[in-house]
Amino acid sequence: MKGIILAGGAGTRLYPATLTVSKQLMAVYDKPMIYYPLSVLMQAGIKEILIISTPQDLPNFMRLFGDGSQIGVRFEYAEQAAPNGLAEAFIIGDKFIGNDSVAMILGDNIFYSAGLEQLLETATKTKKGGHIFAVHVTDPERFGVVEFTKKGKVVSIEEKPEKPKSSYAVPGLYFYGPEVVKEAKKLKPSKRGELEITDLNKVFLKRGELTVTVLPRGLAWLDTGTHAAMNRAGNYVQIMQEMTDYNIACIEEIAYRKGWIGEKELKATIEKMGKSSYADYLRIVEKEVEGEG
Repeated sequence: MKGIILAGGAGTRLYPATLTVSKQLMAVYDKPMIYYPLSVLMQAGIKEILIISTPQDLPNFMRLFGDGSQIGVRFEYAEQAAPNGLAEAFIIGDKFIGNDSVAMILGDNIFYSAGLEQLLETATKTKKGGHIFAVHVTDPERFGVVEFTKKGKVVSIEEKPEKPKSSYAVPGLYFYGPEVVKEAKKLKPSKRGELEITDLNKVFLKRGELTVTVLPRGLAWLDTGTHAAMNRAGNYVQIMQEMTDYNIACIEEIAYRKGWIGEKELKATIEKMGKSSYADYLRIVEKEVEGEG
């Protein structure tokens, strides 16, 4: 399975902070925001990743990650010239996806849970149709909304409805079979002028090929759409890391523990990070893995 991180958009709700820098490159506590969705794909075992962003922001992502070899993955990059909708990512990524299944995650979505890897492992088995998630929220009108029967069967999916039929929103993490490209190309722009991911999910729902997993209440899905939300997300990461001594979304740790990189690559990153607390944490990871071996 391949992965896509959609990191476009102007981030207007975060102006003036995002006037000169991509929202996904802003810090959420101790690391760039994009580390968080990247870590989710890596936890899912995905090593081939396409980063889609605006023409002006894409060079910064390329400077940040390069070809990905330092964390044992392979990055490709592509432009989304205008915010034409989430589903356009599959059209942009047509050649990258090829005949493979694909996962897409939004560059400003943060997921954290002790049981997250098990959920991802199930979703990565998607060979046909789609596998998405639903999470209980207090403001479902801001999202795509899933309606369930009392027995848990999915009845409908609506995009930002004025009167939501449930309190279950679809977060920005999606898994599809390779036919998703063909179906995305068939979509027509919505009233907002966008190719809606909800319309894509409706196609698979109508076919009976859409799996919807309700995320457990203990799983954190953090919104970063406003300045206050960014601050809360940073505070959450800080508190969890200090309480657990575990660094959330440390991409080098994930790569090292999975055996995607060796001691040489890890030491190179430690040296690059200088006297930062991030480097200190990687030194601890190195010693722990050596001890386990």
